[in-house]
Amino acid sequence: MGHVADGGQSANAPAVEQEPGESIEPHSRGFFTRLFGQGASNDSDENDGEDDDEPRQEMTPNQARLPGLGNLRRMRVGDVSIPKVEIVAVPGDITREELVEVFREHGYSRVPVFRETLDTPLGLVHLKDLALEYGFGKTPEGGFDLSTILRPLLYVPPSMPIGVLLQKMQVQRIHMALVIDEYGGVDGLLTLEDLIEQVIGEIEDEHDEAEGGLWRLEKPGQWIVLARAPLSEFEAEIGMTLADAEEEQEIDSLGGVVFMQAGRVPARGEVIVAENGVEYEIVDADPRRIKRLRVRLPGVAPAE
Repeated sequence: MGHVADGGQSANAPAVEQEPGESIEPHSRGFFTRLFGQGASNDSDENDGEDDDEPRQEMTPNQARLPGLGNLRRMRVGDVSIPKVEIVAVPGDITREELVEVFREHGYSRVPVFRETLDTPLGLVHLKDLALEYGFGKTPEGGFDLSTILRPLLYVPPSMPIGVLLQKMQVQRIHMALVIDEYGGVDGLLTLEDLIEQVIGEIEDEHDEAEGGLWRLEKPGQWIVLARAPLSEFEAEIGMTLADAEEEQEIDSLGGVVFMQAGRVPARGEVIVAENGVEYEIVDADPRRIKRLRVRLPGVAPAE
């Protein structure tokens, strides 16, 4: 199970990247090295060469500004990866029209491509490549062939420190990785954005809900909601109360309601069913906080 890049490798069992000890090798002097300083290398005596005459300090200015730098060593790929059940992927024989619809529906710039099942990945397809090769009314001779625009994926174990993966992505310029379990099956997915968010906080991009756009109606009775959405405002939107009077005195956000219902920070993909029948599906979360939810009112069927 590997990837196809430039028409190349076959797709049997992927070779999972081995962890180079617990170290992060200083392969590059690029953006991440400058940003992360000592947090991205075991060699704490090396720096950019811009301040060689400066005395050594316990913490670089970048590290002081970014307290999440400790996550690079402390957290593992398995702690922050998107679970397999939430991965949006497409088969290798998908049509151009179907692929365009997947990009339009989910708002991603790249998705994994598989043969038969996700456990036999072929690579990833980038929206930019699709547009350049097959967009703007182009119909190449021979028709649509997804294999011509496949890019490689990284394959990593869940035990790999996220700092190691971050540097692999930087050096190899591959911004998506599949997490492979001990049996060679796909266990999850991580992108470069997921890793950077562990250091600098959540990144809002052009597909995220803008400030003030705290929820979006998916279908009647079902919403995608940011966990920080004010509870009272969302209750007014849906026309029902989600917390009792005592809880509402202590809880300000929708995420707080779900935390109280579960008694913990639920994992991505988990569904919390409240006593009133409302379902809260965790769309995005990390070990510390809930980020995004899917809220279904009683009687609304989940998507197939």
